[in-house]
Amino acid sequence: MAIDWGVTHWGVEELSLLAPVASAMVAGGLIGIERTYHGHPAGFRTHILVCMTSCVLMLAAMHQASWGFVALPEQRLVIDPTRMAHGILTGIGFLCAGVIFRERFSVHGLTTAASLWTTSATGVMFGVGLWKLGLIAAGATLLVLAILRFLDARLPHVGVLDVTLRWTRGAAPQEKALRALLAENGLKPTRIGHVVSPDGQIHEHHVKARGPMPLKVDALSRALSDQVGLAGFSVMPRDD
Repeated sequence: MAIDWGVTHWGVEELSLLAPVASAMVAGGLIGIERTYHGHPAGFRTHILVCMTSCVLMLAAMHQASWGFVALPEQRLVIDPTRMAHGILTGIGFLCAGVIFRERFSVHGLTTAASLWTTSATGVMFGVGLWKLGLIAAGATLLVLAILRFLDARLPHVGVLDVTLRWTRGAAPQEKALRALLAENGLKPTRIGHVVSPDGQIHEHHVKARGPMPLKVDALSRALSDQVGLAGFSVMPRDD
């Protein structure tokens, strides 16, 4: 039965389109709540719109005969809804790229981008009528984002610190002494770089160090504050 896309003749067939759209909005909203709660850039409304739009576009593709033959009378139309799915997920890739950003040495937004991509795929499932798969996808996404977060927090982690030390002329210690200072605070340097100012008055150490979580950032800062000849320093934990 062809669907009347006008607004004057709504029947059971037309009203049945509301169910997948509503389901997509609920699924996207549940995923978005988790993102909003943890303060991520793409949250409640964004996930609802992504899931709903994916569902609506797939519904339009699935019912292409209802509007395609009207636009092309007496023409044979070959329907391939998978093209719409490919276009949706490709387009969502550009949206996902917008929430990924780099701050110094840390990359943020990867999980949010992945949740947007998954939310779009969930909307596609509702749009093509795969209700069970859509519900499974939404539940699995919530499981990974919300419940497994607690498990991830309890697993052993290795943190990374970027340390910059600015020493006055002649005060910079040898690498062996610097490694010992870091080791006292549970850190193992994996890279030590040297930069000397053009006038030779400042000697900088750029250090990348690893250590078990939680990192002893406060203890290291206090130890560095007591160093003679240290003109300044920065201790920046990475989030990646």
